[in-house]
Amino acid sequence: MPDPNPEYVPASYASRSLGTYYARLQDRLLSSGKLRQDLGKDIPLSVDQLTHDFVEIALKDEYMRGGSGTMHKSRDSVLRRWEKPVRVFVVFGATVPPAERKRAMASVTSYTNRLARVTGHDISMTTRENANYYVMFMGEDDRQPFGESLERAIPEMDPATMNVFKHTPRNQLCVALTFRDQDGSPRFAKALAMIRAEHPQLLKMSCLHEEMAQALGLPNDSPTARPSIFNDDEEFALLTRHDELLLRILYDRRLQPGMTKAQAVPIVRQIAAELLG
Repeated sequence: MPDPNPEYVPASYASRSLGTYYARLQDRLLSSGKLRQDLGKDIPLSVDQLTHDFVEIALKDEYMRGGSGTMHKSRDSVLRRWEKPVRVFVVFGATVPPAERKRAMASVTSYTNRLARVTGHDISMTTRENANYYVMFMGEDDRQPFGESLERAIPEMDPATMNVFKHTPRNQLCVALTFRDQDGSPRFAKALAMIRAEHPQLLKMSCLHEEMAQALGLPNDSPTARPSIFNDDEEFALLTRHDELLLRILYDRRLQPGMTKAQAVPIVRQIAAELLG
């Protein structure tokens, strides 16, 4: 992995213009009542709804990778999660200002601790040498040159996946990529979450919450999930009570990586009933 905390370099005009675009986007979302920052406790949850949402979000894929990048298409999959300890390390692009690096590091550390509490899994911050889960704050100017070095750090990253990292379209706010311990395995070995440095603070936190949680094994979005960050309507910005329950279900030891929908649903329903009392 190249220098994770390089000397600061001011962003280009193109990057600053992108920052203006995302600031206006955040303002529009807030003015329409989106990007809620509460846990969504005012929204009732049922066992049926929680079970359905888990199936849609944990047992389906949001993206199918193709030769030129990704296609947005959902398909059935199996249960996937981490079995080994998750060791999180933060990497910054050169255009991220020093004050923002300090704030981002505090946010990642706090959220990592929360994910560990919610899942009961061994998740913690680590050093550069021991990392298997990279959280990267990158500006438009940073991703292209950084991508060349990233190929050496994560050799599992194929050209199509690298293309997603280097050439993320403007309407894709952030990216999460996971890598298995071997081809076809339902167990994760490495992950990468890329957060755009151009985002204003709330959008940045929203991306951090969604992408870090997705790379734990909740890869899909669902239009029926509520209250949830795993819904493209952007109603909620931060991890909700509903989403915490999904993570608790995912890492319940009664479930095993590789389970199909038919195998998992009866167990998921039982766990959901216990969690909701």
